[in-house]
Amino acid sequence: MLKRLTLRDFAVVPESELEFGPGMTVISGETGAGKSLLVDALGFLSGLRADAGMVRHGAQRAELHAEFDPSAVPVALAWLREQEFDDGSACTLRRTLRADGGSRAWINGRPATLAQLSQLAGLLVEIHGQHEHQALLEKASQLALLDAFGRHEPQLAAVREAAAAWGALLRERDALSKTGDVSERIDWLGHQLAELEREDLRPEAIQALVAGHRRQAHAAGLIAACDEALDGLAGDDGPALVRRLQQLRGGLARERAHEPRLGEVDAMLDSAAIQLDEATLLLQRVRDELDIDPAQFEALDASLARLHELSRKHRVAPEELAGRQAGFAAELESLRDAGTRLASLDGEIAKATARWREAADVLGQARAEAAARLSSATTALIAELGMGGGVFEVSLEPVDAGRPDPQGGERVEFLVSANAGQPPRPLRRVASGGELSRVSLAIEVAALGSDTVPTMVFDEVDSGIGGAVAEIVGQKLRALGARCQVLCVTHLPQVAAQGHAHYLVSKADLDGQTRSAVRPLDARQRQEELARMLGGVEVSKEARAAARRLLASTAD
Repeated sequence: MLKRLTLRDFAVVPESELEFGPGMTVISGETGAGKSLLVDALGFLSGLRADAGMVRHGAQRAELHAEFDPSAVPVALAWLREQEFDDGSACTLRRTLRADGGSRAWINGRPATLAQLSQLAGLLVEIHGQHEHQALLEKASQLALLDAFGRHEPQLAAVREAAAAWGALLRERDALSKTGDVSERIDWLGHQLAELEREDLRPEAIQALVAGHRRQAHAAGLIAACDEALDGLAGDDGPALVRRLQQLRGGLARERAHEPRLGEVDAMLDSAAIQLDEATLLLQRVRDELDIDPAQFEALDASLARLHELSRKHRVAPEELAGRQAGFAAELESLRDAGTRLASLDGEIAKATARWREAADVLGQARAEAAARLSSATTALIAELGMGGGVFEVSLEPVDAGRPDPQGGERVEFLVSANAGQPPRPLRRVASGGELSRVSLAIEVAALGSDTVPTMVFDEVDSGIGGAVAEIVGQKLRALGARCQVLCVTHLPQVAAQGHAHYLVSKADLDGQTRSAVRPLDARQRQEELARMLGGVEVSKEARAAARRLLASTAD
């Protein structure tokens, strides 16, 4: 859940730090005081596009910081580990909005992208604005809500996988069908392969060819160098190094009794003598293998020339010719088997369609069960919200199953009847804005009970509601607060009275600038704020008495 939210130079808030606990927290204030700024801050911390207009006038940047307790959200902890943002049990989101329009984000103190910020925030907090019901008018949103309510992700994933497999097979068949007569391509590939197969294209063979060609090209110089070195090391004429070293060791040996350290020198010279012997033997082997052979050089030169010609022809390095050969061979094999493959694809596509149908039927059955539960729960809620006799239905409409659809075999339409005896109509055709608002709130409250997100934020979703209905809305939100953390921005005293905690947003003009402040209310201050919400600017005794009754009615 959200533990702490800190704002600095955000809109008209110079600086504010708020602490939140479990249950339902209410945020109220006069119109224009900036009640929704806290919701806006959470929105930007959830990855909304940066808005330079949210930086307080005269400041260079706004800073937003939220601290969450993710201990009850295993999926969030797993995400932090996978993305390497984990830091024990800590979970902090930070974002800066610059006056020039730029922004930066951090997760647990490490730089993060907005996409990462959005992914993590989506696991921790869910925001419902006062116009949230507009999204529920779209069929795609209705289907997504039903699947979220029914927790259909495993079944939906199976349907998507089956549809993707079917699509891949169909694309393969279409590609093979469009190839037409491939005999010319087969002949060309066969010719290219024949050229390449005449050469040894293994990397080690190419390296040996290049090395052998280089040795033959420089054979005369190599022979002369080896002969000269052998003569200097152990030749019969002149002061050969091996004999001279032996003489030096003999001279030092005669004097070693007078200086013990000469023994160490002799040991070093002995190692040097061994190294010289080994070098001489290796050099002799190299020399014995060297021979000026014009015929061999010509053969090597011809092989190397063919290799370079193939490299130029296929526009790859010699070491990459083997890969090109393998590619040609694979393509040739696929073309030769194209007819057989084309015939087998029809059977595979039919099987893939059957697998999709099976997965779609499982998903459809789960959706039908979830639709019945959501319909029943929402119908009960809209009756409590002042629409007695109203009915809510989740209608499943089958779609054309000719092509496997990754969304399944049906679409969803939310239907509602505001009054008893009237047939249900699509939600988007409900004329009354107040009715639409209440139905949408009922859907949200009914659907949110099974949501795994630990923090729910409601920004004046009770707009257009009043009286006894407002009290019921408050009770529903309070009940929801028993299952998750609820933050509610409201202008209704009946809703505000249901909160477990209460924050007041106020504004004042200081030095010609409007500034907002947010502070928690104690019991007396809370009663006074409810009285203001009930009675307006002039708070009467009657308003205070009504406020006391509201608070007394919410005592657990």
